[in-house]
Amino acid sequence: MTEEKVVSGTRRDEDSQYEVGLRPKNLDEYIGQDRLRSNLEVSITAARQRGESLDHVLLYGPPGLGKTTLAYVIGNELNVSVRATAGPILDKPGDLAALLTNLKDREVLFIDEVHRMPAAIEEILYPAMEDYELDIMIGQGPGARSVKVPLQRFTLIGATTRAGLLSSPLRSRFGIVHRLNFYTENDLQEIIRRSANILDVTIDDKASLELARRSRGTPRVGNRLLRRVRDYAQVRAEGHIDEVVAKESLRLLEVDEHGFDEIDRRLLLTIIEKFNGGPVGVGSIAAAISEEKDAIEDIHEPFLIQAGFLDRTSRGRVVTARAYDYFGLTAPERDSRLW
Repeated sequence: MTEEKVVSGTRRDEDSQYEVGLRPKNLDEYIGQDRLRSNLEVSITAARQRGESLDHVLLYGPPGLGKTTLAYVIGNELNVSVRATAGPILDKPGDLAALLTNLKDREVLFIDEVHRMPAAIEEILYPAMEDYELDIMIGQGPGARSVKVPLQRFTLIGATTRAGLLSSPLRSRFGIVHRLNFYTENDLQEIIRRSANILDVTIDDKASLELARRSRGTPRVGNRLLRRVRDYAQVRAEGHIDEVVAKESLRLLEVDEHGFDEIDRRLLLTIIEKFNGGPVGVGSIAAAISEEKDAIEDIHEPFLIQAGFLDRTSRGRVVTARAYDYFGLTAPERDSRLW
């Protein structure tokens, strides 16, 4: 089961069929991210009162924290449709032009993985976002001419896990920029209880808290663990999830009390044993554990840093004393000036 990365925040095919039903429909139903939610509520209310389109929105943060969910919540709050696509899909300028010209007044265009759009696509977006116009070249060679096609005033919502990869011109055109942070245990417990109710499975408070603790601060992971534990409870516990059932099923999934899976443990132990605790570059770590560099940077590293087991320094990644304690080892003395 470890190969499936049950604690990965990245969306998988099996998640899609459940996520639509579990998603909150409006800001009142949305749990967590209080500061972000409050700011969005003000911006959306102001746009509605003025009868204008909402300013363009950039949402960034690790996978599984609710960027796509928020895009649809914003659409529902504005009472408009959401047209969704993804950066890697938009490989031809005509693809984006077709989407933009079909948008109605104040509608939302949601682009996931917006950092992966080709440069040619970005060039089309600039006038569309700024002036609500589409510059189209007609003809070729000396006779080519540019034609401006007016667009309806729309809202672009971009989502990314790698905000640093966005070009400065594109980023500057987003008027509303918010980072989604990892969720607290209390918020995750509430999300898990809500999802259990929708999935029609009974779960007690201790069990929901246990799942929340091992969800890596990520709702998608919490909901995925809930589905796996639900299966275990159905087969071996008459369908009810209590603390014992939750712990036993999570043990079978090899998800420990910190929410670590086998790859997290191997990553930390490799830095300790092969690289003397670091500093070491992420490329060397990826080669040593036979894992994709992007997977380490997007899935594993953010949570390990948040949990206090890993540090990112100017010379590379360094495991902390807490990581040594986790494996029952003694941390060596280090000169921080070497980092």
